[in-house]
Amino acid sequence: MHGPLEGIRVVEVGNYMAAPFCTMQLADLGAEVIKVENPAGGDEVRQAGPFLGDQSSPFLRLNRNKRSLALDLKPAAGKAVFRRLVESADVVVENLRPGTMARLELDYARLAEINQGLIYVAVSGWGQDGPLAPLAGLDIMAQARSGLMSITGEVGGDPVKVGVPICDLVCALYGALAAVSALRARDQTGQGQFIDVSLLEAGVSLTIWEAGRYFATGEVSGPQGSAHQNNAPYQAVRAADGWVTVGATTPRNWPAFCRALGLERLLENERYASNEGRFEDRSDLITQIEAVTTTAPVTHWLEVLEAAGVPCAPIQDIAQVYADPHLNARSYFWEGIHPTLGSVRQLGSPMRLATTPPCRDSAAPLLGEHTLAVLELLGYTEEELQNLREQQVISSPEP
Repeated sequence: MHGPLEGIRVVEVGNYMAAPFCTMQLADLGAEVIKVENPAGGDEVRQAGPFLGDQSSPFLRLNRNKRSLALDLKPAAGKAVFRRLVESADVVVENLRPGTMARLELDYARLAEINQGLIYVAVSGWGQDGPLAPLAGLDIMAQARSGLMSITGEVGGDPVKVGVPICDLVCALYGALAAVSALRARDQTGQGQFIDVSLLEAGVSLTIWEAGRYFATGEVSGPQGSAHQNNAPYQAVRAADGWVTVGATTPRNWPAFCRALGLERLLENERYASNEGRFEDRSDLITQIEAVTTTAPVTHWLEVLEAAGVPCAPIQDIAQVYADPHLNARSYFWEGIHPTLGSVRQLGSPMRLATTPPCRDSAAPLLGEHTLAVLELLGYTEEELQNLREQQVISSPEP
């Protein structure tokens, strides 16, 4: 089966996480993604360990289903190759610092002159304008400025970032969503457009509960550990051998939870009659709950709570996640083929389209693996390719 974006050509000029994760989504959906990399080392993630042989293990997962074109964009000959590539492209995605592509004379305004249908996604830390635009913007800085670090961690504890680069990843998803939306608009108008997505605004967009509280009451939210911002009990509680997360906040789940734990007396406490009351008195409530849950292991409480219909789940470490029976029953993980490493395990896509499922093709390419194939597709002759090699504008792996 072919992906829903089959026939769409995406050109990526990306480093690290945001742009590559954005184009990975598009590649999973069937787009042809051509990753343009500097011949001198390529994407910086290629140097990030751990390594499988001489290949970066994180890179192999982040850049699956893509083709690599090793092309130096600084010389005039490299710019000419890039423009020729863009003539046949539908989407360009880049996450260089604002102004970089303009200095290379490869910004949207210039590229749109040769391809009016081009959709150009610019990913940056702070956006393309505003006082912060010229500054470097990495995920941790975006988590800090967006307020996410102020609400993550334990009450009274040190600042804590989300364990994954959440601003990078969410910004990338917004970029992919914007790109396919712009493709739909182009179907109607024939015109491409410029898309500006930033890590900062991606992070701020996630603060739904905090916005609801602040704009209603003026209260500034702080870290709650694993607890919910408004509801209780909705958090991790201790068991004898670990932790179990519970969500017993509805009129049906709260009584079922109390009865499952033998805490019927809590149902007679007027303070706990409403979500608001349980939230306000959460510290004492959780102390009473954990007096019971710490007497038995996680597996016991999962069995008891599941039987009572109370939402619950164990806190799994990464090894447990990657061996999870449910994920494996749904064939979430898959094997991508790499030219030197063979089969490489991949994380699956959460997008499960019934008739046009995500592509499961290859692991990330070698640096410049598809340089010759891409340029031949664009009509370059062997003589022209040789000239580009001699100028060190392009590179490809030794056969």
